[in-house]
Amino acid sequence: MKSRLARLAAAAILLLAGSVAAQAQQAEKIYRIGFITSDSRSTVPVDAFRQGLKEAGYVEGKNFIIEARYWEGRAERAPGLVADLLRLNVDVLVVGTAQTALAAKRATTTVPVVFASVFDPVAAGIVASLARPGGNITGTTFGVGGEGLSRKWLELLKEADPRISHLAVLTNLANPAAAPVVKEIQTSATIMKVKLDLFDAGTDAKLEAALVAIGASKAQAIIFAPDPFFSVNTTRLVQFAMRKRLPNMYYNKAFVEAGGLMSYGGSSADSYRRAAKHVDRILKGAKPADLPVEQPTTFELTINLKTAKALGLSIKPSLRLRADQVIE
Repeated sequence: MKSRLARLAAAAILLLAGSVAAQAQQAEKIYRIGFITSDSRSTVPVDAFRQGLKEAGYVEGKNFIIEARYWEGRAERAPGLVADLLRLNVDVLVVGTAQTALAAKRATTTVPVVFASVFDPVAAGIVASLARPGGNITGTTFGVGGEGLSRKWLELLKEADPRISHLAVLTNLANPAAAPVVKEIQTSATIMKVKLDLFDAGTDAKLEAALVAIGASKAQAIIFAPDPFFSVNTTRLVQFAMRKRLPNMYYNKAFVEAGGLMSYGGSSADSYRRAAKHVDRILKGAKPADLPVEQPTTFELTINLKTAKALGLSIKPSLRLRADQVIE
């Protein structure tokens, strides 16, 4: 009799344990994360973001899914993509550009928004300050105006080719993050006694016109300011600079890997990986307003020596040694 009762008790315990485990499994929430970047051809942002969540203990499909959207460098699509993801009742929205961050900020005051790889979110009007962003938005940046990043582009170009005295800068003035970049480059050019011509492009038609104008100018080198529209047109821009034999500087090493000369800036992958940490904190109850915007702790210098040779440039050993990556 006692043996039978013991078996029944054991069976009951196992049944109860199984029921509790099943309830716990059912209760584990699967977070829906909206994710918007500009270029579907680049997997770096979403892969880095996934890695960041993995490092925080998340398992895709088990406790989170990603709803990804891409606006392919066309800023006018951003508000529609934001609205689409908000209709899906995402738990948090991750965006990769200033344009999309502003679209998200205008669209919701309740759904947490985390941006990544945005240049100068304060100047762009995305957050109140880096220390206390305010509202429902925070994120990571790869640079802030006035801190020398833009100046460094010109200094490095001059170091690669001291003969440069006339510079072209291609930017997208419709990008709210463009103004501080342009201002800093203009100030640096004045100090270094380099003449500067500014060219604006944010659409295919404007880009075509700008490239024609740059080709007809007396510019001896070119800086491509940060903009997702330019990232979508990486190959075209690199080929243009090389065809015109213009030493060229970029904000992202993807351009250099595609044949450009030099890049200097924060790591896009690192920015998205750190954005995942913000998402983790928010999903655990933190408020975006209380999470400071994170800035890069390191900047990457990438040099393509094959490209330098094609341009007739000899990169000094001192400059090579400072590079984080040298492509030969």
